[in-house]
Amino acid sequence: MRSLGKGNGAGEENSPSVALSTRERRRKFLEMALRRARPGAGTAVEVLRRRTALRRWPDLSPLLAGIPWAVVGAVGARAYMPERATADLDVVVTPQDAPEVYRRLREAGFTEGPALLGGGRSYTTPDGVPVDVLTPDAPWLPEALAHVRRDPQGLPVLPLPYLVLMKVQAGRTQDLADAARMLGAAPEEEREGARELFRRWLPDALEDLESLIRLGELELGAEPQ
Repeated sequence: MRSLGKGNGAGEENSPSVALSTRERRRKFLEMALRRARPGAGTAVEVLRRRTALRRWPDLSPLLAGIPWAVVGAVGARAYMPERATADLDVVVTPQDAPEVYRRLREAGFTEGPALLGGGRSYTTPDGVPVDVLTPDAPWLPEALAHVRRDPQGLPVLPLPYLVLMKVQAGRTQDLADAARMLGAAPEEEREGARELFRRWLPDALEDLESLIRLGELELGAEPQ
């Protein structure tokens, strides 16, 4: 989704005035989803385990050479869940690197758009592809960017535990649904990595993390506990 109000999660969760409403929204969503969830209902299991790159997105690697960056949002999530439709490419960089990133994009012919509420700026490629550059003030971001993985297209993406953390901090319904779907198909090693990150950076959401894991398992056909 592309808008001035688009947040990146980290700032929202850490703001005292907004964090409470973010947590409340998250927990209401999880309570409702767990009440309504049925094992194996919805998408076929073979589809849930499919990893594709049907749509090719711009690779900013040549433009951002030497700058740590990664794809996030729906495009980043396709490395860990079925690909879903989205209108734009979300990328994340540190706030410190943002001025240089903006300069390079402008020089490459990207059209600069409005600032994003949660930190960052929107751009459009010369070919008309919307790109949102997110710059969360998140202490874990440099560590995450130092361990990027590659999606089926070869784009750099955050490791699953960090992407889940970012989505839970954002707290939007689609982000939580993505987190549940990614965690449901994730090996236990990845889930434990997410638990460790939450203990360090978002301890009050550990119970919510377990609920997301359970939701993901139910979608894959696990029996209710």
